[in-house]
Amino acid sequence: MTEYIQTEVRGHILIIRLNRPEARNAFNKGMAEKMESIIDDYDANPALRAAIIVAEGPTFSAGQDLIAAAKGERAVTRKRGGFGIMGQPPLKPLIAAVEGQALAGGMELTLCCDIIVASRAAVFGLSEAKRGLVAVGGGCFRLPRRIPHQVAMEMIVTAEPRPAEDMARLGYVNHLVEPGQALEAALEYAALIVRNAPLAVQASKTIAARSAAEQWTDAEAWEKQAEIVAPLRRSEDMQEGLRAFAEKRDPVWQGK
Repeated sequence: MTEYIQTEVRGHILIIRLNRPEARNAFNKGMAEKMESIIDDYDANPALRAAIIVAEGPTFSAGQDLIAAAKGERAVTRKRGGFGIMGQPPLKPLIAAVEGQALAGGMELTLCCDIIVASRAAVFGLSEAKRGLVAVGGGCFRLPRRIPHQVAMEMIVTAEPRPAEDMARLGYVNHLVEPGQALEAALEYAALIVRNAPLAVQASKTIAARSAAEQWTDAEAWEKQAEIVAPLRRSEDMQEGLRAFAEKRDPVWQGK
């Protein structure tokens, strides 16, 4: 199944490319296992500071391979869950570059992402209920946190998709582009990320993600974020950032 998900490295940026267009980039077990391996490697490699998920063909992803599912094969891994990512997204930033349809698990894949760039022709939807299924890849609880509750419920219970322009107005999509330009725009976002201190970016994402998922009170947040930030205060990168500012030059980050 390796050929169904391909990777490319451009500097500090990892591009993860879904490459099963003949099946609308639907996920089977092998693809989920490959995705988990890729995300594990991404988190572990200090040279990689931002990642982008993009897809070949006219569909970003139609979600779970329903033919495989009918045979009892679920695209789930032990460690990271659905599609090898949904239960435990990467610690580092992840960007979705969406062309075409992101439906069911395909939309839940974008819910794992921190930034979403979409073609004006793209559509998003949680279509599981049309097949007697439930959006158990995070759709039922993550989407209501991202957009107004009533709109999220409409998408969940009607199973009807919404165009990317609607999702942009709702704040779900960060940036709209013309068809065929999603990856280019995602690379521009990634370039902005990688110019920043990688340890600071990762700690910032951790605070934002955990505070939302665990519903920290303000009192808890002050304490827990201090624990997350403490190692950075002793890092070489923090000292480099301060020196570079004083010397009026661009910092050179080491990720340590």
